[in-house]
Amino acid sequence: MQDPFDILVNGTVYSVFPEEDNVYAIFKAGVEFGKIEKDTENVWLKLDPETEMPMFDNDPEVDKIGQAIATYVPEEEDDEDEEIE
Repeated sequence: MQDPFDILVNGTVYSVFPEEDNVYAIFKAGVEFGKIEKDTENVWLKLDPETEMPMFDNDPEVDKIGQAIATYVPEEEDDEDEEIE
């Protein structure tokens, strides 16, 4: 499973916690935003907080978060910088 990571969208930091396949728990500036799920390549859906069923409303913020997740490249860990005691 992928480790949690942060993305920046329109000047706001979102923390992304990957869950099951194509579902992500999102925190916006440290506050729970909700869960989103990839529907198609360019469409992402926010999940209902109670039922976790997709809500089929067009939400540009959710789409931008999803696009940032899709283009996120994890940083490679640099083992050479770590000191061994």
